[in-house]
Amino acid sequence: MQISVLDQSPIAAGSTGADALRNTVDLARLADQLGYDRYWVAEHHGGPMLASAGPEALIGPVAAATERIRVGSGGVMLPHYSPLKVAETFTILAALFPGRIDLGIGRAAGTDPLTTFALQRDRRDAAPDDFPQQLAELLGYFDNNLPPDHPFRRLAATLPGLPELPSPWLLGSSPQSGLWAAELGLPYAFADFINPGGGEIAALYRQRFVPQRDLPAAKVAVASWVLCGPTDEEAQYLATSSRMTLTLLRRGQLIAVPSPENAAEFLAREGKPTTGALPGRRGIIGSPDTVRTGIEALAREYGAEEVIVVTITHDHGARRRSYELLAEVMELEPSRLAASSAP
Repeated sequence: MQISVLDQSPIAAGSTGADALRNTVDLARLADQLGYDRYWVAEHHGGPMLASAGPEALIGPVAAATERIRVGSGGVMLPHYSPLKVAETFTILAALFPGRIDLGIGRAAGTDPLTTFALQRDRRDAAPDDFPQQLAELLGYFDNNLPPDHPFRRLAATLPGLPELPSPWLLGSSPQSGLWAAELGLPYAFADFINPGGGEIAALYRQRFVPQRDLPAAKVAVASWVLCGPTDEEAQYLATSSRMTLTLLRRGQLIAVPSPENAAEFLAREGKPTTGALPGRRGIIGSPDTVRTGIEALAREYGAEEVIVVTITHDHGARRRSYELLAEVMELEPSRLAASSAP
């Protein structure tokens, strides 16, 4: 089983977005050394908790700071962008880091309606819901197969990073995204940390998959919220930060990631549990053995070849340690470069 990372660049209370972005690069180096398969950065806008507003700006620094790990977007929210601009940007990245760049494509806004409107270049009207057309155009640039009468057909040959191309993925958390991925022959990453219980969607994707490009068979990755600690008790304590943020999120309140101390006090005042399921989400939380059991069960549920791990803690050191413990219990193979440079 492949194990990968999705980093949302969490901003801890008392720190800054700049701190969070530097932590992203630091964590990517660690993931590269520990043997994770890929490192994706997310796209979120207009909130105090996550600094990952521009994956296309983060991928280059992350790839430059690492040696072998695949780097990509988890994902680019295509409705905000011109397909040509995305194609140009990601072929540049692919040219600079050949064979290492993924383009995870999403449909969600990654923010609230007002911020979505602020992201529009033309604000005379709300942007149309034309994601299937946008996606077809984007893939048409990469495949150089836009219809003969398409007004932008010639631009496919002008992509600046050719002949290098990124590997496209479709991201989703709904049945429709799985059907699009199957029809277009794309690998599919399902966001279980947003919509738990998508095993049937993944199964339908496999049934409907049409082989295209260099992907002869369906490929499923499932993204899950995971926190690994030395013991079940310590992991649950660290997870109180996310319990508090998710509780407030359901009330429409966005905050930076609180410390476990503050979060535990908040949960006690509110009469909320400090263990068990996360509010409205599935979390795999516990000691290394507990987490491994949970990840293996999740992969079986989805028939997934890969699990992409999302971890948020207030303390960056605790997040690093979670990924270290996970790499050890999942028996990832550390990079030879890291071994050769060890004292």
